[in-house]
Amino acid sequence: MTKSELLSSSTDNESLTTARYPVICIDGPSGAGKGTVAWRLAQSLGYQLLDSGALYRIVGLKAFEAGLLTANSEEVIDEAALLKLTQSLNISFELNDDSGRVDIIVNGERVGEQVRNETVGGYASRVAVFAEVRQSLLELQQNMAKYCGLVADGRDMGTVVFPDAEVKVFLTASAEARAERRVNQLEKSGQAADYQAILQTIKARDERDENRSTAPSKPASDALVLDSSALGADVVYEQIKSYCQQQGICF
Repeated sequence: MTKSELLSSSTDNESLTTARYPVICIDGPSGAGKGTVAWRLAQSLGYQLLDSGALYRIVGLKAFEAGLLTANSEEVIDEAALLKLTQSLNISFELNDDSGRVDIIVNGERVGEQVRNETVGGYASRVAVFAEVRQSLLELQQNMAKYCGLVADGRDMGTVVFPDAEVKVFLTASAEARAERRVNQLEKSGQAADYQAILQTIKARDERDENRSTAPSKPASDALVLDSSALGADVVYEQIKSYCQQQGICF
C-alpha cells in the first residue's frame, strides 16, 4: 500500500488495533510554524506527514465549490450534505523535497495553492465545528500510524486523535506575529497583503477554534508548549528535535 493510498477517505471502517508506530504531534494555531517543523521532522525521521489542518481546508474548499457555504455568510451548513461530500473525497499527501512542502492531491488534482489561502482557512474553521465531519476524518488519520512512523500537524492531534502519542508539542505565537509572517509570505509570492485584514481573520479563526464545543484547540496536559513569536524556524526545529530525543525518538 502506498502512502497516497493510506490517506484515501475511502478507507474501510475496520476497527483500529492497538499496534501502531511512533507518533509526534505538533499542535497549535495556523501561522505558528507547525508546517515547517513537521515537514523537517518527517523528512529527518523518514516518517509520514499528516497535515490534518489541510483535511479541513480541503473539506471547506470543496464545500464552497459545491455551494454548501458562501464566502460572506455564517449561515448553518447542511451537515448531512457536508458529511456526504467529506466521505466522497479521495485525499493524499506527498512530501515534495524540491519545495520543502507537502503536495496535496484531491480526487487526482493538486490543490495546494487553493487550500493554503486565507479565505479557505476560514472555510476550514467553519466546517470543523461539525462533530460528524470530524468523526468521519478521525479514523482516516489514526490509520496512518498503523503503517509507519507519523508526524501529525494539527490542532487536536495530541488531545483527540493521538492522545497516547510519544511526543506532543503545542506550538503557538501571537496573532500579530502570525499575521506579519503571512503578509511576508504573500508579498514574497508577489501577492497583495492587507495586514489588518489578515490579523482580523486570524483572530476570528482563533476564536472559533478555541471555543468550539467539539475538540477545541488547546495544549494536551502533557504537551511541551513553545511560543515561536520571537523564534526563527531553525531554533524551533532544534528545540523540538531535542525534546523528541528526550522522549525516546531516535534521529
